Amino acid sequence: MFLETKNLTKKFGGLVAVNDVDFSIEKGKINAIIGPNGAGKSTFFNLISGFHPPSSGQVIFKGKDITRLPSNKIAELGVARTFQTTNLFDQATVLDNVIVGHRLRTKSNLVDAIFRTKRLKAEEKQCREKAIEVLEFVGLTSAAYKLAGSMSQEEKKRVAFALALATDPEIVFLDEPAAGVNPDETEGLAALMEKMVSAGITVCLIEHKMQMIMKLADKIMVLNYGEKIAEGTPKEIRNNEMVIKAYLGGSAIA
Repeated sequence: MFLETKNLTKKFGGLVAVNDVDFSIEKGKINAIIGPNGAGKSTFFNLISGFHPPSSGQVIFKGKDITRLPSNKIAELGVARTFQTTNLFDQATVLDNVIVGHRLRTKSNLVDAIFRTKRLKAEEKQCREKAIEVLEFVGLTSAAYKLAGSMSQEEKKRVAFALALATDPEIVFLDEPAAGVNPDETEGLAALMEKMVSAGITVCLIEHKMQMIMKLADKIMVLNYGEKIAEGTPKEIRNNEMVIKAYLGGSAIA
């Protein structure tokens, strides 16, 4: 299996945010995690990407146990993620924001920076070229030299995608990538996710826009109060009695 969790659990004091979750992510597919607010979805992402250590359980990536690795080491292995809120350096250009993403693939140190070594210059060029490449991929070439603070909400979402792609990931975790954008923009972001999969990048996303999820995802897991209550294809999830009950008769997945 490409990436899987086994009995993954996270407790914050007396609160169990994620409870004994087994989940497998299929390579080359769009995997989705849904559930009501407070279901533990973002915490689940944080456990996989190393932002929180789990209380118990395992995260396995390509056969390697990454459960206790820090987030930067997990990123180096090819696991990238975005967050619900896109935090950029508003007074820097879009290009400069995205250049940061490829830094984890470079080796330059303080000595290189002080003496402006050949290695530093070569890696700066490499980061710049990668940033330009991923901005083209996400459709933001024309915005490269605009200040990040001047970008629309939808454009900032694309910058977040570009920043994740600049790390050369094998899998990208997207936390509510379509939140705060209109239906046409939502379709554009969905197409971008499909483009990522076509380029060989596995996608796993959290999203509340059920119409998009049901059309886009190959596989869906449903969390409720930190527990997995269902897993399957969109059709299986749509017809699952436990899911319908958790969503109060289906009103929340309309």
